[in-house]
Amino acid sequence: MNFEILAPAGNGECAYASLNAGADAIYLGLEEFSARQAAENFNVESLKEICTYAHLLGAKVYVCLNTLVKDDETETFFFCAFRAWNAGADALLIQDIFLGKLLKERYPEIVLHLSTQGGCCNEYGAQLAKDYGFSRVVLARETPIEEIKKISAIIETEAFVQGALCSCFSGQCYFSSFAGNNSGNRGRCKQPCRKRYSIDRNGFEEPAYALSLSDLSLGNKLKELSEAGVLSLKIEGRMRRSEYAAAAVKYYRALREGKDASEEFRNLKRAFNRGNYTEGLAFGQKKDFLSRNVQGHIGEDVGEVSITKRGYLCKCAFVPEKGDGFKILRNGKEVGGAAVLSVEKDGFYLTSSARLLVGDRVHVTTSKAASEAALQGKRLRPVKIALSFIAGNKPRAEAEGFIFEGDELLDEAKSSPLTKEELIACFEKTDTLPFAPEIKVETRGAFLPKSKLNAFRRTFYEALTNHLAPDRKELELRPLPCIKLKKGTGEKRAYIISGGDVPKDADIVIYKPCEYAHIPTQEGKENYLYLPPYFTSKDEELVAPFLEQFDGIYCEGYYGILLAKKYRKKLFAGTGFNLTNRYAVSEAEKVASYFALSKEISLREANALSIENAFTLSGGAIKVMDLVYCPFSQDCKNCDRRERYTLTDEEGREFPLRRYALSGACRFEVYNCALLSRNICANALYDNTLAGEKLGVTKGHFERSMQ
Repeated sequence: MNFEILAPAGNGECAYASLNAGADAIYLGLEEFSARQAAENFNVESLKEICTYAHLLGAKVYVCLNTLVKDDETETFFFCAFRAWNAGADALLIQDIFLGKLLKERYPEIVLHLSTQGGCCNEYGAQLAKDYGFSRVVLARETPIEEIKKISAIIETEAFVQGALCSCFSGQCYFSSFAGNNSGNRGRCKQPCRKRYSIDRNGFEEPAYALSLSDLSLGNKLKELSEAGVLSLKIEGRMRRSEYAAAAVKYYRALREGKDASEEFRNLKRAFNRGNYTEGLAFGQKKDFLSRNVQGHIGEDVGEVSITKRGYLCKCAFVPEKGDGFKILRNGKEVGGAAVLSVEKDGFYLTSSARLLVGDRVHVTTSKAASEAALQGKRLRPVKIALSFIAGNKPRAEAEGFIFEGDELLDEAKSSPLTKEELIACFEKTDTLPFAPEIKVETRGAFLPKSKLNAFRRTFYEALTNHLAPDRKELELRPLPCIKLKKGTGEKRAYIISGGDVPKDADIVIYKPCEYAHIPTQEGKENYLYLPPYFTSKDEELVAPFLEQFDGIYCEGYYGILLAKKYRKKLFAGTGFNLTNRYAVSEAEKVASYFALSKEISLREANALSIENAFTLSGGAIKVMDLVYCPFSQDCKNCDRRERYTLTDEEGREFPLRRYALSGACRFEVYNCALLSRNICANALYDNTLAGEKLGVTKGHFERSMQ
């Protein structure tokens, strides 16, 4: 298994920790356009430093520019991409596939990876990315293994194997955006999915972390991923500490090398572990997928509580240290924290502000020993250096085919010539450079003041660094094409409906079935079949026989471009295309008969992009999440199979939860707790999916654009 191990770097500390642990590549964000705005991120100067360091070790650096870009930000976005590439980035991760296409056209030298926010989950999305100039796709976390095989045959694939899972399908979450104007598509997600909710279904009425998923861990599935053609194993965690990143790298390196990785796995669990891990959706939803009882880090289970006259005792093989932290779980739910009181021969005593009971489980969540093990060691590059310091000649150093000479001849020593030992001791000092020098010395009667010797050493190592990791030949800044949008004059009305009567003023009807296996015949109007952002080969097999009766497809994912072309159908590019700027709009116009602008931009911003066939979501339901899993843990035997449920938060806000079925297991959609007020737009799109439900009213982003 010859995987690339790709590690997160939310800051410099994490970057160096990941590289020292043995990462083949790291990914990081700049201060702008990063999908993790809360991370420390990097400026161009610090990016250049880390690129040089990584390249000396033979590692790569991928820069994330994977947020939605507003129309007035496009020039800044392209300049950031230009500067990141010139600083030494090995690839740029982009969410907006249309901006990526234009970036590749302007700068063919740049290597592009389609971010997981691009939602690539099938071969149509993969082929489109390749056609647009991308070299790799970061797979949507929900992509099943059979689809991964097909995608990997088309383009390089990068798959998440460790870390947090988003509740919503990649790039389609608007929950944080509509709940508090903190857009996940802009890197500012406040994670409302990690809060407690109740659901109006038997057994789910009590508040729980109903949408919070366990952390992903695919260490046991590397063989299957290898056979599927995955090239890169991606570790999530740009918001996590350096010991987590290092521990994850060491775990996957040990697995790749065929070693026993049990100790590395224990260290990883102690660094961060939500829900005791899941294998995610690539291999089918399992019972451990949701972490309903515990939202945060639960560490490693090391034993259970017993009570003696001296207090709370945990009998176990784990030997704690002062400063280690613990979390106590009872029946899977968190009781409270604990600290070590004293260490005994066969266990240790705990102190806790919570009242503990016999049988409570003790989890270590902070381990000094595990952190030290994760961060131990520095990765170095072996370098053979030959030194020549002979009186009457210039000082000379040779390494890796590179020769460096001083400017002046060496003086004859009058009393104490330079010794072999002195020169070795001097050149073993590499400062912050990751070199492990093996030094051979030839010296004869030479003298050089210590200050000049140190200066020669520093200049040599600087020159050697430039030789081994040279600065990239900088691209020349190329102006963006001037695109002027012609204001549209159309006044069409498009409606998304899941049943019931068709509105009389509808020009376009988008039918959104509850059961895709039973789609009634469509008559009259201009009819489109709604396709969700997650779409597999099995879904296509189910839907294909019905396409003949529709004029086209309304699709929430980029894959719809090639799918519509295959079946010779019109394409209505949905709000899931996240069109936020004129460059994306101009490209969408080329491939779609109609398209909807992003539902996160203001009415003013939408009007600036409203060309003839552009639509603006103007009223009705606001879908905020697409769930490619069952929030009821696939308890199909006891399922009431209702189409509508209600998700209620602890403040009493009610969010409609809609079930629908394509191929395989049921899927769900979460809607905003308020309907979008009806606004007058040139071409208006109305979502009548929740027709008849009594909800509040909101203006959404019409007055206040996403942040």
